[in-house]
Amino acid sequence: MKAKKTLVPDYIKNLKTYQAGKPIEELAREKKLEHISKLASNENPLGPSPFAIKEMTSKLWDLHRYPDMHAYKLKMKLCELYEVKPDNIILGNGSEGIMAYIARAFLQPGDEVLTSENTFIGFYILARSVGAKLVTAPLTKDYRYDIEAITERITEKTKVIYIANPNNPTGTYITKGEFDYMMDHVPEHCIVILDEAYFEFAIRAAANYPDSMDYRYDNVITLRTFSKAYGLAGIRCGYGFAHKDFISNLKKVKLPFEPNALAQVGALGAVVDQPHLKRTLKENERLYKTTMTFLKEKNFKAIDSVTNFITYKTGSDEASEWMFQHLLDRGVIIRHLKSNEMPEYVRVSIGTREEMDHYFEAMEEILPQYDKLFGRVK
Repeated sequence: MKAKKTLVPDYIKNLKTYQAGKPIEELAREKKLEHISKLASNENPLGPSPFAIKEMTSKLWDLHRYPDMHAYKLKMKLCELYEVKPDNIILGNGSEGIMAYIARAFLQPGDEVLTSENTFIGFYILARSVGAKLVTAPLTKDYRYDIEAITERITEKTKVIYIANPNNPTGTYITKGEFDYMMDHVPEHCIVILDEAYFEFAIRAAANYPDSMDYRYDNVITLRTFSKAYGLAGIRCGYGFAHKDFISNLKKVKLPFEPNALAQVGALGAVVDQPHLKRTLKENERLYKTTMTFLKEKNFKAIDSVTNFITYKTGSDEASEWMFQHLLDRGVIIRHLKSNEMPEYVRVSIGTREEMDHYFEAMEEILPQYDKLFGRVK
């Protein structure tokens, strides 16, 4: 009997599935815990805006209707907020959905995709899913994108350059000078994706952060999301800005009716409620400082971040896994960064005051045993 030929290309068979943070319900079942603080997925701990909730609730009786395929109202609001035209906007199921459109429209097997090590692994998966060759440059010693090293790796086959700014999982960012240097070296045939999922939080970067909406390049697409600062991770709504010709080609491969009806009205309500966004950023700043102080007092090497999370060094894969598991036992979910090829590190999201106190208390409980087993990394 002849062996059946596989229908799945090798570049699909070799993909690793994206691993999300452990859900609260799963941990509750496993550990039989009631008090759980999820600090693994960089979500907004304040939740959605009341305006967003009101808009989504009002739409529930219309769920038998298809969504507005053009998301007119949401696009008009984004046009007003960012001074762009509707033809410059693309919407999708989160910013990852728009990345998938880009891969579908512009990448073919053999194309080179250039980015950094230790960045958003969802992009690695998307690039490899279409058979593209992933080329990476290492981070700098201070955990930042090495823009010079990235530009040195540009070839005639380079089709897409991906920059997460700020970067996940390090929380660092490229400066205006670095962005200008990169664009001076990027040929016209290269598409630059600027993933700004955390840009709202980058107030600690002050005037040195290159807000991509201050630039106008025909080969650059800006990606943003309502999942993080706006607290709408559960409805999956992202948006992108680019030249109208770029956008028109993305629309050709975009699935109809994305984002869904609740996502469209929820995002619109969130954009309108700017005071909620300001409260989010203010509370994040306050608790970020408290958390960073705690980690430094405990002699952990923490990476300075401009986001709503902090990554710090444990020293080994074993130490990271031990800390992850022992915090789970106490109802605190953080992120072990092994899947980001940073096994010596863990990441903690900034939660509410109550959630961070839960984390601090759990850390105090486990650190005496942790020190006996591993010690602290200087």
